Amino acid sequence: MKRLWLGAASLLFNIGFYAATTYYSLRGYFRLRSGRADELILLGRAWARVVIRLLRFCCRIEVGVSGLEHLPVDGPVLIASTHQSAFDTAVWMLLPRPSYVLKKELLTVPIFGRLMQPAGMIAVDRSAGARAIRDLIRAGQAAAADGRQVVIFPQGTRANPGEARVIQPGVAALASAMGVPVIPVVTDSGAHWGRNSFIKRPGTIHIVIGRPLPAGLARGALVPALDAAWTGLEDNMNNAVDKTVYESVSIFDSRTSD
Repeated sequence: MKRLWLGAASLLFNIGFYAATTYYSLRGYFRLRSGRADELILLGRAWARVVIRLLRFCCRIEVGVSGLEHLPVDGPVLIASTHQSAFDTAVWMLLPRPSYVLKKELLTVPIFGRLMQPAGMIAVDRSAGARAIRDLIRAGQAAAADGRQVVIFPQGTRANPGEARVIQPGVAALASAMGVPVIPVVTDSGAHWGRNSFIKRPGTIHIVIGRPLPAGLARGALVPALDAAWTGLEDNMNNAVDKTVYESVSIFDSRTSD
């Protein structure tokens, strides 16, 4: 019976998720066509709210956020998060002016992909080698000047919970270019919304935000400092004091200007 319920709940969520993604992508496309690209972030934020509420309603998945006091209320910052699930690509849309670092292949997704760069997302061609780093540096400098909250997944791809991680050098280059503190973040989203998994498992997705690493750290210092910060946050994840899903959303929203 439990397996049947999980399947039905996950099916209902997936239908809602893809319907919401299609709906907001189409709205964004028509906003873009009418010269209103500045509204794309607002649509992305609305989409993220819907996804979080679908998780709660369909799958009994709550979202707990700890350490929110470490995020600045506004202005540029670099958020370096572990990455386990598609959930991670939605939740940070609740920030005031988010800018995700994403793989260039996502730009080819019909309709949705055409909205990414006009919305201020940073696309990286991972096959381009040194040129990709140069492009990332230029984009990071522009994002900082524009007051963006840049979100990067330094592992480069989703990893399963407990899987050994490798931090890619792009995070150090981006941190240097932006000249802002690096905020380490960990999550256990993959335990509930697994990589390439149809089934969504009930429980609480934890997001733990750590103390900022100071601006100006060299690559040789930043990468091990980030890895150590992630490890410390993961060790204390289950002891963190969380806000509920609705408290979390309202607290993120309180930092927006719309």
